[in-house]
Amino acid sequence: MSKGCSHHHGYCDRKKLYLRIFFVALFLIVLVLLAIFIIWLVLRPSKPGFYLQDASIAQFNFTAGTNLLTAIMQVTVSSRNPNDRIGIYYDKLDAFAVYQEQRITASTELPTGYQGHNDVVVWSPYLYGTAVPVAPYLSVALDQDNNAGLLLVDINVEGRLRWKVGTWTSGHYHIHVTCPAFVGIDHGSGSNGDAPSFHFQHATWCSVEV
Repeated sequence: MSKGCSHHHGYCDRKKLYLRIFFVALFLIVLVLLAIFIIWLVLRPSKPGFYLQDASIAQFNFTAGTNLLTAIMQVTVSSRNPNDRIGIYYDKLDAFAVYQEQRITASTELPTGYQGHNDVVVWSPYLYGTAVPVAPYLSVALDQDNNAGLLLVDINVEGRLRWKVGTWTSGHYHIHVTCPAFVGIDHGSGSNGDAPSFHFQHATWCSVEV
């Protein structure tokens, strides 16, 4: 027996209703996605720009026999929100130093909060690494840097942020910032007559990944 609509009015009515619901839901989803895409194009959100203003190294000692590195430094990092209509919530930010792709300090938590349109925020954290075990090859790298009179330390900032547009706030996004700190080394100019002193060469822009 054929299941024609003339013999199964209830079945056909339900099928038509389900199809209408499906197409209406599909239309609404496409409409919402299109609206989000248009808003995104109009606002043109840009990731924040980070700038390393200063890096002061108080101690940078490597013990070759035990492969332990002790580093104490203070850095000044600024962040600018380049967006005219989008605010940024920094929910978590940690700063630490990296030398030769090895982490040499513990994380220092930075103050978090809201960054408005075109606002600038400045942080000046201390970074501490006491007797941090590192790879033996760092001894060779440090000798080369000492001979060259120039030390390159990367200042990293990692954390989570959210975008704010009007009353709408996005979910969390991971942010990773790398700031190259070029530090000159002066030998025999320290307070004890032979310890090296360090001086920051110049401010640098940081790479930012969101």
